Formats: sequence, C-alpha cells, structure tokens
Amino acid sequence: MNSIGDLKNKNILFLQGPMGTFFKRVDKLSRKKGANTYKIALNAADWFFSNKDNVISYKGTPKFWQIFISDFLIEQKIDKIFLFGDCRFYQKKTIKAADNLGVEVFVFEEGYIRPDYITLEKYGVNGNSKLSKSKNFYEKLPEVLEQPKALPTKNSLCAMIVSATTYYLIANAFAFLYPHYIHHRDFSAVKEALYGIRNFIRKIFYSQRDKRYNNLLKTSLSKKYFFVPLQTYTDAQIKKHSTFKNIEEFIEIVLNSFAHFADKECYIIFKHHPFDRGRKNYISYINSLAKKLGIEKRIIALYELNIPNALKNALGTVTVNSTVGLSSLYHGTPTIAMGKAVYDIKGLTCKGMSLNDFWQNAVAPNEFLFKKFRDFIIKNSQINSSFYGEIGNLEEIF
Repeated sequence: MNSIGDLKNKNILFLQGPMGTFFKRVDKLSRKKGANTYKIALNAADWFFSNKDNVISYKGTPKFWQIFISDFLIEQKIDKIFLFGDCRFYQKKTIKAADNLGVEVFVFEEGYIRPDYITLEKYGVNGNSKLSKSKNFYEKLPEVLEQPKALPTKNSLCAMIVSATTYYLIANAFAFLYPHYIHHRDFSAVKEALYGIRNFIRKIFYSQRDKRYNNLLKTSLSKKYFFVPLQTYTDAQIKKHSTFKNIEEFIEIVLNSFAHFADKECYIIFKHHPFDRGRKNYISYINSLAKKLGIEKRIIALYELNIPNALKNALGTVTVNSTVGLSSLYHGTPTIAMGKAVYDIKGLTCKGMSLNDFWQNAVAPNEFLFKKFRDFIIKNSQINSSFYGEIGNLEEIF
C-alpha cells in the first residue's frame, strides 16, 4: 500500500484496534522505527491488550470525548493516528478532531480482497474511502500483466474467537473502572457466550442440511439463480453507507423486485453472514415474505455455502456493499451494489441500473478493467497480513 511515511521521532496514537494483540504488535514495530507511541484505552480490555507502558485511560463521558481527544492531540503533538474502523463513536470524533488539527489518520479494516489481506487507508475506508470511483481513472492505468499474489497468512478463526471472548470478559468484569464507555454493539459477555454456543449448534445443523446445495449449484441450479449474500445486522456498511434501515428492509425490497421482474424459472439463494450465525436467523422472515409474494418455491435461504462456487454459477449477485461483491467481480459474475461500495464503478458493477432491470439485463464486469482496479487497490490499500494470523509484510510498512 502507499507509504505511511517516516515514523522516526513521530508521535503516534493508537486508538482501538481489532480485538486482540494486533495493535500491540504494530505498536512495537513502530517503536523499532523510532516512533514515540501512545495508546488510549476506552475500556479495561483495551488496556489489557496494550503494551502497558504507554497507555492512557479515558474514563470520562462520551459528551466530553471530543474535547479530551482534541486536547490530547495538541498536548502530545501527535503526528499520526491509527485506528480500526471509522464509523464508531470514538473513532468518528477522533477523525473529526484530527482533521481540524491537520493530524494524519490511518484506518485499518477487514480486507477488501480476501483472504490474506487487511485494509489500511488514509482518511477512511469503505464508503469513506478516497479510492477513485472513476472508470476513466482505471482505464488509463497500465495493463496488468500478472495479478498480485498474496502469501498465506494462516488467519485463525480460533484465535479470533479467543481474542473476542477474552476482550468481552475483561471489559465486562472491569466495567466499573470505565462506567461511561459505549460500545458499537451489544457489550454483554453473557450474551456473547450464548451467541457463541448457538453459533456452534447452528453450524453443525446447517452444515448437514445445506451441504447438498454445493453440488446442485454446479449442476441442476447452475445459471438459474441469483446470489444474495447477507451482511451482519450491526454492519456500519448498512447503517452508514446505505439507505436501508436494516437487513430485513433489504430482503423485502429484493424479494418484491424479484417477484415482479425476474424470469419465473429463476431462483434466489440467500446466504447468512457467518458472524451472524448465532445472532440472526432470517429464514422464517424470508420464507414468510416469499409465500405472500407467491414465490416460495423459488427461494432458498442457507447458512453454509461455498461462496466461490455460488458466485461462479450465479446469473448475478445482489448486495448492499459487501466485499463479496468484489469476489463476484473476480469471478466475472454480473453484480449490483445497492449501497456505497469501493468497487461500485461503471464497467465493473451494473452501476446506474435499477434492481428491477438487473434481473433481465445484468452485465458481466469488464475483465481488463477489473484487473486494473484490483491491482490498484491491492497496491494502494491492502496489506498482505492478518489480524488473527501471521503479520506478513506489515513490517515493510511499519
């Protein structure tokens, strides 16, 4: 990705990172480059996953966070800020304060290209990304002769679960030390544990129920269905970068349009997001709406599905702004994004086309344009690294 600049003698602030030790490791790498680093803990888990010797705890109310962070940036002469996500309360206020003071902000996020990449962009990510949305910009780039290849980062689901569980337990156990902290989602350790148990049970059940569809997608259902990957119900991509109030509204609009404008021989396959497996089950809601519309025999709602297989054999992909949309383009599948997405560019997606028209007139992405786009975003926003695996080439940047 683009350089974050020389770190020697720079004052760097780390705010909240991914749950776990990732920011702790990046902090150490920055110090090796001669940076002076600071960490602000907003709850006990932030403190626990820090290097301890440079951490400052904020225990005030959200009302005074803007004043606190502005004063901190001035007093410590902060040059650069690194944080995870840009739509949460503390992050948004921090970015605003930094912008007013001319402090550089770099935002980490899950990879646009998956697996084996994470995102790091200056100013913002996803809907706030500064990556060009101009078809003309990418057309003028040199031809890509060879696609970049990422080294395996061995991202560990187990490590992520352990990190998240530890984070929630510590933050809850010592919540009295940070009584005013507000989280971007439900912050109950007990609920998270129950969600985890339900996630495990559902995975076992639905893996058995849904596995037969992986073969059907390549045979009797091939090129007879549209694929709709659902996003997490707490996703900022939905709340901040789309016009949908929630996932249910998106499902309703998709089904209504499909019922009235798609060929009667076509199907829709919905896939739940794996992070929502223990939290949400939209199957009854989808089936109920489908029955009202008289299309219940053409609707399939699943949990466990091989996504590349689903994309390769689909007539098209309908998403709000999921990164699955990028995978869809990679597989040459016509794609429509109904929210703000970094990849929603004419020539790639069916940008400008209505959903009602998409069912009949979906257009595949331009292969050469996509190669240029993918090459550009990998070089300018992606790091071959993992939050819960090997650190990869992060050391080349920090």
